[in-house]
Amino acid sequence: MKRNYYLLFLTFQLLLSFSLIASPKDEASSISLPLGGNAWLSKNATARLKNNGISNWSAATDIITLYFRTEASGQADLSLKLRVPGGKSKISIVAPGATLHKELENQEWKVVPIGSIQIRKAGYVKLEIRGLSRTAEVYAEVSDLIVSGSALEKGASYVKDNEGNFFYWGHRGPSVHLNYTIPAAAASKTEWFYNEIIVPEGQDILGTYYMANGFSGGYFGMQSNSATERRVLFSIWSPFQTDNPKEIPDNMKVLMLKKGPDTKTGEFGNEGSGGQSYMVYPWKAGKRYAFLIRAQPNQLKKSTTYTAYFKDLEKDKWQLVASFERPQSATYLKGLHSFLECFSPQTGDQSRKAMYQNQWAIDAEGNWHEVTAANFSADNTARVNYRKDYAGGAEKDAFYLKNCGFFDDFTPMGTGLERKPSGKVHPMIDFDRLP
Repeated sequence: MKRNYYLLFLTFQLLLSFSLIASPKDEASSISLPLGGNAWLSKNATARLKNNGISNWSAATDIITLYFRTEASGQADLSLKLRVPGGKSKISIVAPGATLHKELENQEWKVVPIGSIQIRKAGYVKLEIRGLSRTAEVYAEVSDLIVSGSALEKGASYVKDNEGNFFYWGHRGPSVHLNYTIPAAAASKTEWFYNEIIVPEGQDILGTYYMANGFSGGYFGMQSNSATERRVLFSIWSPFQTDNPKEIPDNMKVLMLKKGPDTKTGEFGNEGSGGQSYMVYPWKAGKRYAFLIRAQPNQLKKSTTYTAYFKDLEKDKWQLVASFERPQSATYLKGLHSFLECFSPQTGDQSRKAMYQNQWAIDAEGNWHEVTAANFSADNTARVNYRKDYAGGAEKDAFYLKNCGFFDDFTPMGTGLERKPSGKVHPMIDFDRLP
């Protein structure tokens, strides 16, 4: 009897071990991509993309583009969860190296096999769904792409669901950061931070924030806001945690002390709250711009005055953006960083890049310290593995950041970066003559 129990126990352990080994592969053998978080519509499309998928798809010119990333080559079997409200339709899926066709007439929601493709290397896969013919008003309503096959054996990256509003964040794509290593002699008392940005030609994508001088309490950089407007933006967070600036008590509000003649000021919310300033400025790709931020702690008032200056390096004059007083801080510059962010979900399928160079920390005694090391990081969209089109590195004497556009080569988060020293004397700034 004991022997029988022992054999039963061994059998149970064997089955348990097999299930533990097999289950990750089983889970990865099929994935379902909701179109609400993974699809993009061609410009001027008549179709509508909502959280539950594609509707109103009636124009032959509409292209529905989907992206997902695999970590292995192999076969991918493609199906669509869809229905045809009326009549018959014929659609196609254009994939790398193959075009699949399918005739449809199911009026109820159904997972319809479309065909198989070969994925030749790990990386992003781009699929285009097109309408070929229809006998009723629309081609189909589509909610999900289902992928299975050997290409998924090592996993896949895509926006899995809308928990935490990830359909929105997934369309914006991952934000990427340079977290600067300030030399020890200046780390505890950095009063000024100097940085330069060049946006390479063709990388000035609409809906991008090229942030140069970020710190604990605020950020300062330039944006591509529309086809006709660009801005230099400087914001300070209130120490009061809220997304509604109207909720901030008076003793915790960020106060505007002064501003440049072309600067507009106000409040911001939604991602924290505080004081915001910007000036409309026609910065151009391929040109170099300088950003200078100052922190003046006031121990008596327990506050810090932050002042931002901007300069087109083809001109001699620094421009004052604004100066704000932040309560409950009284600190020099901490947490110095740069970031590259897409803030427009409509342009998160387009790659963008920025070069960050000639960083200097100036301590409270006026000593200059060149900053040549940084650590690369990315936001939660990257950390949950929903998108992996993020990168950072060093090219000669400059750092760079790159994101969005579904490119294949990514930089592991936490990677340490080091640029070459500029080999030049620090920038010449007459601080006493700044506006």
